Amino acid sequence: MSLRINDTAPDFTAETTQGVIHFHDWIGDGYAVLFSHPKDFTPVCTTELGTMAGLEEQFTKRNAKIIGISVDPVESHERWKDDIRTVTGHAVEYPLIGDTDLKVAKLYDMLPAEAGDSCEGRTPADNATVRSVFVIGPDKKIKLVLTYPMSTGRNFQEILRAIDSIQLTAKHQVATPADWQQGDDVIITAAVSNEDAVKRFGSYETILPYIRKTKQPAA
Repeated sequence: MSLRINDTAPDFTAETTQGVIHFHDWIGDGYAVLFSHPKDFTPVCTTELGTMAGLEEQFTKRNAKIIGISVDPVESHERWKDDIRTVTGHAVEYPLIGDTDLKVAKLYDMLPAEAGDSCEGRTPADNATVRSVFVIGPDKKIKLVLTYPMSTGRNFQEILRAIDSIQLTAKHQVATPADWQQGDDVIITAAVSNEDAVKRFGSYETILPYIRKTKQPAA
């Protein structure tokens, strides 16, 4: 069964570069970003892990932990870190999951059940579908899923933007329009009456009967 928005993120226990974690316990009461890679020592993924290392402070400001996963042993991840720092200038200090038995990749529907139970002998092409980003909320529900091809590096600024929207709209009855950025106007949801909109937001603009825009509420 494919994972969908608002499904509970599958829990698991796994070895990482920071020791054994129990995923839901590790998430705690904040947000988590789980992003996956088909294999260590691949060029695009090397740039991605370094980029995330450089952005870790931005995720921390949003009460969001980051964790990577690659279908390789933890020992391989540790060796890969040196290359990542050489290429990007950033040291990876967040945990990387070792998924040698493909358990987590299957649990998150990134590999089929018939993929076997070992990373040995598998090429990046065999694991091409292990290229997803999952944003998970404090309630352990999946808030966002993005999957990329191996040849396309991910835009992690978009992940930050999406987290900003997810957190804002979880607190207020608003939605964010296309290309929204922090500070831009937002859309009042249909669940809020016109009268209540004035009480909540002070003022708003009716673009169409079903589109009402207002200033972004305070966080």
